[in-house]
Amino acid sequence: MNDEEPVERDPDVRFSFANERTFLAWNRTALALIATGVAATQLLPKFHVTEGRRILGLPLVALGAWVAAASLRHWRANEKALRRGEPLPRSPMPFILAGGVVIIGVIGAVLAAYGAG
Repeated sequence: MNDEEPVERDPDVRFSFANERTFLAWNRTALALIATGVAATQLLPKFHVTEGRRILGLPLVALGAWVAAASLRHWRANEKALRRGEPLPRSPMPFILAGGVVIIGVIGAVLAAYGAG
């Protein structure tokens, strides 16, 4: 059994920069989700549903925080794989984001069905 640590080398800088750009793009998305969630809780008209703005806005903030945290974990995993010459891990980010947006979209549709007032 081989107990040696895998050899790590500096990867081609272009791959590191691409990994960083992807990380930054996910964080821009996270920031947009958080900002939209805060705006929803503060700026939307009141819904007929009690706390409707919070029901819509807080999941957006939580999704943004989750995307930011997951993007950091994924950036680290990619960087480690690049340095070891291993295949890159699959990204959970599209699933996280798409699933979260679908759920929040359904929440928004239900709230809109009751109307604002």
